[in-house]
Amino acid sequence: MENIWNERFNSEEYYYGEEPNVFIQQQAFRLEPSQKVIAFAEGEGRNAVFLAKRNLEVTAIDYAESGLQKAKKLAQMHGVDIHTQKIDLMVEDVASEEYDAAIMVFGHFHKNAQTMVLNKMKKAIKPKGILMLEVFSNEQLKYGTGGPPELDMLYEPKDILAWCEDHEVIHFFYGEQERVAGKVHNGLAHVIQLVLRK
Repeated sequence: MENIWNERFNSEEYYYGEEPNVFIQQQAFRLEPSQKVIAFAEGEGRNAVFLAKRNLEVTAIDYAESGLQKAKKLAQMHGVDIHTQKIDLMVEDVASEEYDAAIMVFGHFHKNAQTMVLNKMKKAIKPKGILMLEVFSNEQLKYGTGGPPELDMLYEPKDILAWCEDHEVIHFFYGEQERVAGKVHNGLAHVIQLVLRK
């Protein structure tokens, strides 16, 4: 799968565009300047750069080197710095309790890996840290406006809510949202959003 993403991001054009995800823009008020944020499956860096412009210290992780290089380039274009780390979340671990917040936007993982990735996000943040997530729900297949064409790579709201059981859920949403991200995520989509405090 790595070759697919490396290939996908290996162009001048930003595959998912340069504008940050709307949900991250709406929820960024919860993060204070100089806090440390880790962006999971961050691809070409659009959300990491947005947060860096808000004076946050951001580390973007992905397993496509071409995406991380473009993330650095986007940061330079906007006059900010971000850290990047090439990490394959299927086999590699993340630092424990190092960050004030963790975000992930449309991280495409098979169902048997989704909880593992959520656990790594939770592990990465300090006690009382914030986790923010927007992913495509299992309903997205009907919409055809982006995301994986396989049900196995979409998310079930009940699975995410079950995972949240022992934590403070600040925001949860399951439903339709208009999304424009490059040429591939475009139009009305069906998403799950979560903001949780560890």
